[in-house]
Amino acid sequence: MDTFVCDKLNQWGLSEFIEIFKDQGVDTESLYCLEDQDIDNLITKVGPRARFKKRLKQLKEEENTNSEKEVCPKPCQVQNEDATDLTKILPSTSNTGKRKLDLQEESSIKKLKRQRERLQFTESMILNDVKNIMIHVHAKLQNQETTDLNEFLMTKIRDLETDKRELVGVFGKTGAGKTSLINAVIGVKKLLPSGDVDACTSVMIKVEANVLNSNYEAEIEFINKEEWEDELGTVDRFLEDDEEQEKHDDDEENDGYHDLIEKLTALYGEEWKQKSSQQLMDNRYFREIPEFLQSTKKILTCDSAIELSAKMLKYTKQGEDKDIKRWYWPIVKCVTVKVPQNNFLQHVTLVDLPGNGDRNKSRDTMWKKIVGNCSTVWIVSEINRAASDRESWEILKSASTFLGNGGECRNIHFICTKSDVLGDLHDDSPADVQASIVNRNLKAKDAVGKEFIKLNKKYFSNECFKVFTVSSAEFLKPKYLKPEDTEIPELQDFLQNLNDSHSVTLNYVFGAQGILSLIQGASLKKVAGCYKVVSDDLEANLNCQLEGIRDEMREIYSTFIKCLDRKSGSAQYYILKSVVKNGGIHKPRKGKEINFNMKLTSSLCKSIDEEFRKTFPNEGNCGPFNGVINKFSLDVEKLKPKYKDADLQLTFLKTEEEKLKTKLNKMIRDNKKVIYMSLTKTVEEMMKECYEKAAQFRGKNTLQNIRETIQQYVYNFQNSMFEKAKNVMLELLLKLMADILGLLEKDMMESIELSLNTEDCTIPDVSTELGMVQKLCKELSSSMDA
Repeated sequence: MDTFVCDKLNQWGLSEFIEIFKDQGVDTESLYCLEDQDIDNLITKVGPRARFKKRLKQLKEEENTNSEKEVCPKPCQVQNEDATDLTKILPSTSNTGKRKLDLQEESSIKKLKRQRERLQFTESMILNDVKNIMIHVHAKLQNQETTDLNEFLMTKIRDLETDKRELVGVFGKTGAGKTSLINAVIGVKKLLPSGDVDACTSVMIKVEANVLNSNYEAEIEFINKEEWEDELGTVDRFLEDDEEQEKHDDDEENDGYHDLIEKLTALYGEEWKQKSSQQLMDNRYFREIPEFLQSTKKILTCDSAIELSAKMLKYTKQGEDKDIKRWYWPIVKCVTVKVPQNNFLQHVTLVDLPGNGDRNKSRDTMWKKIVGNCSTVWIVSEINRAASDRESWEILKSASTFLGNGGECRNIHFICTKSDVLGDLHDDSPADVQASIVNRNLKAKDAVGKEFIKLNKKYFSNECFKVFTVSSAEFLKPKYLKPEDTEIPELQDFLQNLNDSHSVTLNYVFGAQGILSLIQGASLKKVAGCYKVVSDDLEANLNCQLEGIRDEMREIYSTFIKCLDRKSGSAQYYILKSVVKNGGIHKPRKGKEINFNMKLTSSLCKSIDEEFRKTFPNEGNCGPFNGVINKFSLDVEKLKPKYKDADLQLTFLKTEEEKLKTKLNKMIRDNKKVIYMSLTKTVEEMMKECYEKAAQFRGKNTLQNIRETIQQYVYNFQNSMFEKAKNVMLELLLKLMADILGLLEKDMMESIELSLNTEDCTIPDVSTELGMVQKLCKELSSSMDA
């Protein structure tokens, strides 16, 4: 069985039959020839068999509809010997065209969905075709004598497989309509359970596509058993401070105590009050979740979304169920929900995030990592109070460090939900109700936009900010609004564009064209005379480009030194007991996190914020280091007319150049987060000894002793502490610059050397494969432009 059949069975949610199809020798050609009796023999169960027949019928209809505009030859039309082998693995591919549908009877949602499906079908077919071609070429190379060039080419083919998921973080308090929004946007009703106004949790919920089968699945990831033991141990410490606890019972500093009581009651009921922390770790409390004790993930599998929603309720604390006696959300770190056959989530993960991290260290670490990896953030708030919703704006401000210079956020969407809720308008005409909704939506957008402008925009520009006014209810069951007025389709378009911008197909197909160009050029090479000249020109271009990048980096490095050498002012620090208990961080139930380490380094961060955002922008097309990486080019297009005999090798070098820049941009994006956050991390590490000492104080004058201990430590070590923080950051920046230059020089020189200066007589002829991929490249470009 070939890759195309395997991919189709996966896409159709029938992966359990892959081995059966493989055993029966069903390849692409025979797939299209299957009769009813053949299908009955392959799939004995009625349900899966019916689904398979339906999907196969749709596939054939697409093929027949598109046959009139065929661009790429069918495998059976290829005549040479190499192509004969390809007929066993290659399906035909053609332009999709438009179906002859009665558009008058289709809703705008269905039309949009069909358009997307046609485009995705085209891209999927092209990608499958090219992958099969490259599998075939890889096999050809394996059959040749092992050489440096052969090894290089096979590595390049393997490296074509890349994947980078776009993360969309969804913030907003429970009751604002987050779950209804997510359910509506991905088109799956009742997938995530809706919570009441008071229910909130630190459990992160990821929603992504299930590409392996047709089931709805949830992966439950627990915190470490040792972490829970440590949390249980804090009960004793709270009881030791009981006298102080009573004095400050209403103070924010005791949020940790109340939070722990809530967790214990959820998991143990009232039993915890009569048990020691050691007794509470007894295995009998975890019989239903042995995975927690084994440090493995628990998998829930269901046939429907509503069934999965009910099953995972006890792990997420969203919604209510009086029949649930034991809730496990206190020891859950993350829940990953997998949705079958969902195009919006193909390369996108939606993450329902708590607004303020978590007191649990591993959950908080995961929160910061995910927030830092979000390319988009949705802030969700009810429309009637969106502009004045202090909590929503606090979420944005508190997370801004991890989204901006410490992250990669390019889009901030403020989503005003429940736009259809206008009070009692039953007596008004539908047209009047619609007009009232649209009018209020415009006012809300204007008010929210003005509120954003008031914020400190050191991390984000106005261009990255957009306001949506949505109604999930009206989208799912229209009464007054057209689908486009609910703005759900616009959010769906955004997710689809995130999928498209990921360009998995584009990167693979054009990368494959470059590799095949090199193979074919190497197989045709007769006289090496001109290649030495081409190689010399390219090396000269490379050295010139590298020197330009070095100059820019030297200037940027000098600027950062000047920024960090600025004198910082003094600050007043409000010390709470929880700060020293949690490594300098206090997380209140509501409101902004108090991070003493960030306060200590705030002046350093402010001194570099503007330069850092300029050097490592999240938005725009300029790219990092003032655009020198994106501008990097060997100018191979200018060399092609001069060196026509090396056209194929130069085509390969052009694709390698683009792939390398993509790789470098990812490397820079990941490292810049570490560089920016290193200022706070260094101070946190140096303050650890101080926090541990201060946390030992008990009884009378505890807060005064803590304050004096920290003040004295900061006074004694602030100069050396800040100096070390600056040096660590500059060292990391210097290392990144050196790694960039090293990778550019090493990879491009290797590509130049092996493509132009290596004699290899064992390279196979791939003229047929190259021709097919070139046609598929043109078809792909046409479909994306349409």
